[in-house]
Amino acid sequence: MKKRIDLTEGNILKGLIALSLPIMGTSFLQMAYNMTDMIWLGRVGGKAVAAAGTAGFYMWLSFAFIIIPKVGGEIKVSQSIGRKDFDSAKTYAKTAIQLNIILALLYFIFTQIFKEQLITFFKIQDAYVVKESTVYLNVVSFGFLFAFINPLLTGLFNSYGDSKTPFYLNMIGLLANMILDPIFILGYFGMKPMGVFGAALATIISQIVVTIAFLIFIAKTNTVFKKIKLVSPINFQLVSEISKLGIPAALQSSLFTGISMIIARFISGWGPYAIAAQKVGSQIESISWMTAGGFQGALAAFVGQNYGAEKEKRIKDGYKIAIGLIIFIGFIASITLYFFAKEIFNFFIPEKETVKFGIDYLKIMAFSQIFMCIELTTAGAFNGISKTMPPSIVSIGFNFLRIPLAFILAKYMGINGIWWSITISSMLKGVILYIWFEIYLKKGIIPNNI
Repeated sequence: MKKRIDLTEGNILKGLIALSLPIMGTSFLQMAYNMTDMIWLGRVGGKAVAAAGTAGFYMWLSFAFIIIPKVGGEIKVSQSIGRKDFDSAKTYAKTAIQLNIILALLYFIFTQIFKEQLITFFKIQDAYVVKESTVYLNVVSFGFLFAFINPLLTGLFNSYGDSKTPFYLNMIGLLANMILDPIFILGYFGMKPMGVFGAALATIISQIVVTIAFLIFIAKTNTVFKKIKLVSPINFQLVSEISKLGIPAALQSSLFTGISMIIARFISGWGPYAIAAQKVGSQIESISWMTAGGFQGALAAFVGQNYGAEKEKRIKDGYKIAIGLIIFIGFIASITLYFFAKEIFNFFIPEKETVKFGIDYLKIMAFSQIFMCIELTTAGAFNGISKTMPPSIVSIGFNFLRIPLAFILAKYMGINGIWWSITISSMLKGVILYIWFEIYLKKGIIPNNI
């Protein structure tokens, strides 16, 4: 247990940074994972990127199911750790994993049955993009069990106070993907080029590698997750507790994905290069929200452990420190995206048609970075005190606003109106959620009996 950070004691800034840096690193690994796919597929062409990106919406949608056991499990484990109740932490972790496996199998069955209909939803006119999107979705669905379990295990380790281990284990997966992508996609070392199919295959193998690495680590070390008996009966009372915490976040994620898919249908009217620009642009932009996600995970664990330990002042101080740091990071991201949009986008896809759309995307998204960082970090604070509903309400409400905004603004500004609809809603989400949490802080957040 030496790797675990006790977030209820010691210097707050040091503890938050020590926990958040590996979480950020893990997030950047995932970003690099996606970037690697996009870079190599970009060598095949913008249509290949559009195909993988279109199918990728359903990988994104799957996260709504992952979030149910992930968020609920993280909250319950962190609060149990704060109370020094390691037996409860193990029990909640086991239940979260059992629920995660069931949801993975159900989602696999769903995508296998409806894969053609899921792709045709986007009404893409290009036959190549439609065909390759279906291929990609069909292949990656066979790896859903591993795609589901890895984020959950990562989150459980983070809530336990050990964020370094998930970082190192996910790094193994990234290295596997970086090696396999050029081999499978472009046919390096004598392999037959497999394009989009190769990207999907590389993704599955890399995810399996990470899961195996987690299992080996858990088996060989003394952590609270060791000797969890997954074949034991499911405790439905704990499933209910975990689900109540995770479902609001899952609804938020699923509706966000659904709204993004509707927006993608708008974007498809400008052709495959606009689709590719949005897919790659969102990956580039993810530099800032992956960083914010690191603080979100660290703050959720920090607040959760201190909530369990009933240390309210420490929670307030930790939130103020985290917000100050994330505002600075958001500012740097805004400056970078706005002034270096062309250079950044050219690195990923050299096609002029795609770059033209991509530059405008990054410059407009630059205005929302600070607010988006505030939203994500504050959501982590809410999660730590078991209040998962406020972030979901704010996110769902203002994400829905994107649809009419995109429809109206696109009439006057073309595709840039769609980009602005995303930016404006993100700015509003950050402001409203920050104010809401400040109200909670003034009222007091530690009940008499937790």
